Amino acid sequence: MMPLIWWLFGIVAVLAFFNGTPAMIRKWDRLSEARFIKKLFWTAFSIRAVYVVVMYFFYIAFTGQPFEFEAADVGFYHAIGQFGADCLWDGKFDLHTQIWTQDPGIDISDMGYPVYLSVIYALTGKSILIARIIKAAWSAWTCVLIYKIATRNFNDKVGRMSAIFCMLMPNLIYYTSIHLKETEMVFLTVYFIERADYLMRGTDFSFKAIFPILLLAGSIFTFRTALGATALFSLFTTIFLTSKRVLKMQKKFVLGIWVVVTIGFFIGGTISTEIEQLWNARAGVKEAGMKHMETREGGNSYVKYIAGVSFAPLIFLVPLPTMINITFQQNQQLLHGGYYIKNIMAFFVIIALFTVIQQKRWRDYLLLGSFVIGYLVVISFSRFAASERFHLPALPFILILAAYGITQITNKQKKYYNWWLIFVFVIIIGWNWFKLAGRGMT
Repeated sequence: MMPLIWWLFGIVAVLAFFNGTPAMIRKWDRLSEARFIKKLFWTAFSIRAVYVVVMYFFYIAFTGQPFEFEAADVGFYHAIGQFGADCLWDGKFDLHTQIWTQDPGIDISDMGYPVYLSVIYALTGKSILIARIIKAAWSAWTCVLIYKIATRNFNDKVGRMSAIFCMLMPNLIYYTSIHLKETEMVFLTVYFIERADYLMRGTDFSFKAIFPILLLAGSIFTFRTALGATALFSLFTTIFLTSKRVLKMQKKFVLGIWVVVTIGFFIGGTISTEIEQLWNARAGVKEAGMKHMETREGGNSYVKYIAGVSFAPLIFLVPLPTMINITFQQNQQLLHGGYYIKNIMAFFVIIALFTVIQQKRWRDYLLLGSFVIGYLVVISFSRFAASERFHLPALPFILILAAYGITQITNKQKKYYNWWLIFVFVIIIGWNWFKLAGRGMT
């Protein structure tokens, strides 16, 4: 059985989200837009800042260091950040070159966060706690950007609901308390989509309007290649398939060429070479990764069944909560409440997609939809299909779709909600049996 402390984390997360969101929606319903955004940012920041401080000391008490359980990547990021800060203090501002001297194997898709953390450490005296407080600010700003995207695509009601969902979503709060790159990466992704959406719905195609979007796209590539490629895919898809007449074909063509040229200028041939190598090695890497997950100590011999075509139909539902005691998966147990919330919200995402298709309005939400579906398709056919960390960039946009689904659900469709709860219950039981059976523990 999962230890009591993780049950408490899950219960607090689920009750806070499903009781807090309707209360906040009602309480803030009549606020002006400016007042709502101000309340949203500072409430989201306060929640995250408190969580950061509490978890800082929680991790020290339970792990002996201010990092999460089974910390792996964070050790690398922390060490490189400290090294980078020393370089900046010594006047060595060519951080990319300096970092490559420490780890020649690091590629462009993992260079952005170490450089960012080096700068933060240099400015804060290598303070882990302050670095995470800054993460809380980025995450709070993400909630504001989600409000703008959802309001622009749907309406103010959906915008406010989406923003409050993001404000109280445990997964988004959780990553502010650890030293992984997800919080900053999600912020950059959401900011890119918000600016691209603003551009596509307007008439200003000046250099001043386009350049920040290109800069954001380039920065995403330095965090995760597949995410950057998906962001550009969604932008190109919107440019060439949008139904808005305000964009004449000539402008579409010019904008498309400009994006290609500018992105090429920023990142050169490195990305194309990396993508080609990743594509050619995809099958081998996936097989090797799966084999490692099967054969390592405490590994699951059934893990080979959780990716590809067999897993794709569940992509809006996953990840599923770990509610059993697996010694090296404390982080998953801590966050199981957030997983469960996403499982429930997936019902309304399906309603939203069904409504958009039924009303033949999919072109109106092309940027949002192409990014979410494109990224989830990439993830579903990788060995990270069940990894919550790799689903995170799509989560804020999934919450937008969930909010829209809630506003569009009909009385006829409501009766299926109880069946969905039963389905989620059964599949969670099955998932946890799967995790035990694959380890010979049933």
